Amino acid sequence: MPELQNEQELRRGFLVGAIFGLMGAITAALGLPAAGYLLLPGKARRKEVWIEAADLTNLPMNQPEQIIFNRERRDGWKFVTEKAAALVIRTGDQQVVAFSPVCTHLGCAVSWSTNEKHFVCPCHTSAFSTDGKVLGGPAPRPLDRFDVKIAEGKVLLGEVRESKES
Repeated sequence: MPELQNEQELRRGFLVGAIFGLMGAITAALGLPAAGYLLLPGKARRKEVWIEAADLTNLPMNQPEQIIFNRERRDGWKFVTEKAAALVIRTGDQQVVAFSPVCTHLGCAVSWSTNEKHFVCPCHTSAFSTDGKVLGGPAPRPLDRFDVKIAEGKVLLGEVRESKES
């Protein structure tokens, strides 16, 4: 009888050890990625990217122009090439201002009105001057601006910066 009891204790000890070992493996499998997510720093931001959007000589002086360009955007794990737009105004020989064509009210597409000489949002009639400031309508702030750089006669666009003024 003592042999049977000893054998049962060994079996029970083995099963308890196996259960605890399995629980430890499951905890490690789930816990290590979670701990890494919480404790390790995130991926570094991408370097500043400049996109060639237009030829400076093709832009008329002090006349808003909508330009369409291709940009690469990260979408989850893949990179997507998509068309984007900017409202560009050449203000000098080597000076350009570029606005995002998205209304700051609800995100409708803004366009230049040649008759009224300002940018207009067709959704709720917000109006913006050539320096991006709100002229009227429900838009809470000026148009957002692109970072702009001129290099070798080309207009390069960077990130869009949210305008802070009201």
